[in-house]
Amino acid sequence: MPINTPFSKMLISKVLTIKATAKKPCLLSFVLLGSTLLTATSMTVQAAGLSDLFSNNNSASQSKFLPVDQAFQVISSTKATSKGTRLSIAFEITPGHYVYKDKLTLRFPKGVSATPFTFNQSPVSIDDPTFGKVPVFTQRSVIATTTLITSNGKGAKNVPVIIGWQGCATAGLCYPPEKVKTKINIAATRR
Repeated sequence: MPINTPFSKMLISKVLTIKATAKKPCLLSFVLLGSTLLTATSMTVQAAGLSDLFSNNNSASQSKFLPVDQAFQVISSTKATSKGTRLSIAFEITPGHYVYKDKLTLRFPKGVSATPFTFNQSPVSIDDPTFGKVPVFTQRSVIATTTLITSNGKGAKNVPVIIGWQGCATAGLCYPPEKVKTKINIAATRR
């Protein structure tokens, strides 16, 4: 571990100054300085480890995790139908990652409702260390579809909708839950 940080250089400079000016070496100063160097080195290692966790450096010698927006691309689209507005949420999942089926949620204002999600792929069941047996999507491309309607059957413009989801890397990292905010025009339903 190189001790080539500005903080460690300053401490070494102080040691050399103490040695040059003191007639007798002071054991206490040496012990305090040694513990300070160990603490500084430990903090440097921890900081480097955290910054390396999501580094874009593709070095084969170090295990890296992709940033969430590179591990998962999420795109929503809508289409007006006679039954309301069909909302499709497309997940492009990088190999070695998965999305929890049960963590896909929608939040919208009162007076709006949604049909249960349907999926173009079948989930697989995994034994998750946090959640137990859960269904997840590991496929490269997954599309979840629902239909949004208003309680009065009339159309509505710019309805705020929050799409919630969560994914993980199979190498051992679960990303925090994500939220995608969007506004959707809901088509009037025909009876």
